[in-house]
Amino acid sequence: MDNKPKKKIRFSISWMYLAMILFLAGMYFLDNDSLVKTIDITEFERYVRQNAVSDITVYRNNGKVEAEINDSLAQKLFGSQYKKDMKAKVVSEVASADKMQDKLDQWQQEGVYKGNYRFDQGNDYSSWFWNLVPFLALIVFWIWMMRRMSGRGDGAGGGIFGVGKSKAKIFDKDNAVKVTFDDVAGLAEAKVEIEEIVEFLRHPKRYTDLGGKIPKGALLVGPPGTGKTLLAKAVAGEANVPFFSMSGSDFVEMFVGVGASRVRDLFAKAKEKAPCIVFIDEIDAVGRARGRNASMGGNDERENTLNQLLTEMDGFGTNSGVIILAATNRADILDKALLRAGRFDRQIYVELPELNDRVDIFKVHLRDIKISPDVDVNLLARQTPGFSGADIANVCNEAALIAARNNKKVVDPEDFSNAVDRIIGGLEKKSKITTDEEKRAIAVHESGHATASWHLQYANPLIKVTIVPRGKALGAAWYLPEERQITPKQALLDELCSLLAGRAAEEVFLGSISTGAANDLERATKQAYAMVVYFGMSDRLPNVSYYDSTGQAYGFTKPFSEERAKLIDEEVSKIIEEQYDRAKQILLKYADGHHALSELLISREVIFTEDAERIFGPRPWASRTDEILASSAKEAKTDDDAKSSASGSSGDKADGTSGSDDFPDDMPPFISGE
Repeated sequence: MDNKPKKKIRFSISWMYLAMILFLAGMYFLDNDSLVKTIDITEFERYVRQNAVSDITVYRNNGKVEAEINDSLAQKLFGSQYKKDMKAKVVSEVASADKMQDKLDQWQQEGVYKGNYRFDQGNDYSSWFWNLVPFLALIVFWIWMMRRMSGRGDGAGGGIFGVGKSKAKIFDKDNAVKVTFDDVAGLAEAKVEIEEIVEFLRHPKRYTDLGGKIPKGALLVGPPGTGKTLLAKAVAGEANVPFFSMSGSDFVEMFVGVGASRVRDLFAKAKEKAPCIVFIDEIDAVGRARGRNASMGGNDERENTLNQLLTEMDGFGTNSGVIILAATNRADILDKALLRAGRFDRQIYVELPELNDRVDIFKVHLRDIKISPDVDVNLLARQTPGFSGADIANVCNEAALIAARNNKKVVDPEDFSNAVDRIIGGLEKKSKITTDEEKRAIAVHESGHATASWHLQYANPLIKVTIVPRGKALGAAWYLPEERQITPKQALLDELCSLLAGRAAEEVFLGSISTGAANDLERATKQAYAMVVYFGMSDRLPNVSYYDSTGQAYGFTKPFSEERAKLIDEEVSKIIEEQYDRAKQILLKYADGHHALSELLISREVIFTEDAERIFGPRPWASRTDEILASSAKEAKTDDDAKSSASGSSGDKADGTSGSDDFPDDMPPFISGE
């Protein structure tokens, strides 16, 4: 008995094409309202003499004559087949077209035939061709329209008939991804976990013999630009199994039910090619927590898509050999059912690179760049705290562009310094005109930041100060922060003090304040607010935090009363006022050093760590970072005056936007003097 499973007949769009062609052919040929009867020439002449024919046509090539007949003769010849208003014809063979013409002339002279006659070439092939031209044109047009509607020319999932198809790109042996784990610098911990999944696909027996099961899914979580998608590409390049890549937004469409249909189609294709990996980038587009954005009682397409995704990942069906990888930078808004074990068994955190990771990332991106032997990769890594892998790649590329712009053969340290300044502060405004009064005010402001930070225990070490306009900033002080895991309260207060020192210097030494401290005040206010509301560091509101990491607890309502809100405002104002007074006291104590620093800044437009050390002496609380900067500042420093001015200006990273509005313990490392 044959137990082989019967192959299922799958529907094909070609069947629709074939049915439509047959239908049109039947309409064109079978439903013809013309009746034709072949007779001999004697009978044809008899009908002519009976005045029963009209519109005679003589075909020269095939020796035939054709004529239309009247209703009475048609009824006699065709009987019940003939109906009124139908065309009926008789056809006869003739010996010669010329002799037939003589007969027609004779019939007209005798008055036997009074109608018209004409001659035609009578080629059967051309007749068929011209009869088929409209029919063929209609078929071609129909097929073209059907292809457009099914989206065959627009990629998978396009068009009307293909709207429910998955848009996933498939990478297999024919178009394998070339990225490997060697191209992913840093991320040591993340690579260990992700490499284990690859090893399971390569050598499953090693794990299954011990009773282990392959993880069903892994979620890559981290800030933008940290290498989540790059890590997924490396998995595709290393695993040697089919790899399906799709964005979360590709599931959602304007039509109801399309998202769920695409999920089903994606997993159906994945099961056919198992073992395989399915990668969904930016999964938060489809995996957002249900019920958060209610659709006023309507059918929420996103929820339907998410429900189908949950079912496919871990439902009654089996997904043996299909591993789900997903990436997001908003894990806090994902649905809890999506994050549970059995769906995403692992959450792999891809954080901003540490110092050693940044060194490795620089080495990867510098492989194809011709750099000078003087370039210190370790120094570059120390100068880029808080930079993601994408930022570091941008620094390397920008440095190469700057070197090429200056017709250099290699990229030197000055180019990298300018590249960092360009990315952090924006373009240098060489054409911006500043008066002597404005220049002095900017120098006093920036020197205030530098003076305060030099004499504060937890203040970030100074790298350089500039009054060269760059981007939106008229001047900037650039610092290198310590990379701490936790931040003590005094460190936050010291940072607030240094932020407010620019405005304090204007008031103390110029007798008036300006708009140049707008960015400093914005950041100081956010940080003071975070100390009171998030970190519970207020004397009157101790150990209370109103921060909601899930984003679901409070919604649009404030988690505190109006009285508590007033108390919060008072505490924030108190912290800022205390640190502002503290900054003024420091500036008055070291007024001579501040004046020397500001005069040097006016004359040279940019100063470095060694200049501040020469004026103030060694920092009272020198850290390891200070020692590093003390030795590297001399190497990074270019020639005096013009050359230093050209390479030394830098501003607050994106005008302070790198700080987090929601959780400002990771404030940006640069203080802008905008």
